[in-house]
Amino acid sequence: MKDVLIQYMKRFTDMSDEECERLTADVPIATFPKGTILLHQGDMPTKCYFVLSGCIRQYKVDEEGNEHTVDFITEEQSITILTKHQSDGRSPYSLSCLEECCLVVGDLATEQQQYEMNPIFEAMTRDMIEEDMGTMRDEFAEFMSSSPEERYQALMEKRPDLVHRVPQYQLASYLGITPESLSRIKKRAMRHLRIVE
Repeated sequence: MKDVLIQYMKRFTDMSDEECERLTADVPIATFPKGTILLHQGDMPTKCYFVLSGCIRQYKVDEEGNEHTVDFITEEQSITILTKHQSDGRSPYSLSCLEECCLVVGDLATEQQQYEMNPIFEAMTRDMIEEDMGTMRDEFAEFMSSSPEERYQALMEKRPDLVHRVPQYQLASYLGITPESLSRIKKRAMRHLRIVE
């Protein structure tokens, strides 16, 4: 499984495989069963994660008790809930394993200490965060200016695996539509595909 991490790291560094292997020798990796809640909304985040395999759902529950899916984090993606801008430092989101997940688990309390021990980690982490933030900003702008049909088409182009990996009501929430609307959009897309073929 560490091969996934090493290949990802090599996008941000020119280190050799051997150097990457030495750097990741003591990286903590853990497996979590499907259904595990990694973080509850309202708790203080203490961990960050990198997905080697599996799918994590990031969501929040509003005051009426409705769940809103914010993101799905899958292979070669990382997640850290940043709360420094929150007055109480508590997480506005929950994180739940939709599948059995194999994750690199980082400890936020010792993050700075890890950077001091391995300065190359800090530079790589900064590059990774910059890439993630740029992607998130672009996707959010695209999401806000697109129709539900366009959002579904973008999902099918960029992350088609999600259609088969996550419950449809969660996928609909992620797209900002009702499950019924998602069902209609999928039917129209299938009809269009048949016509094109």
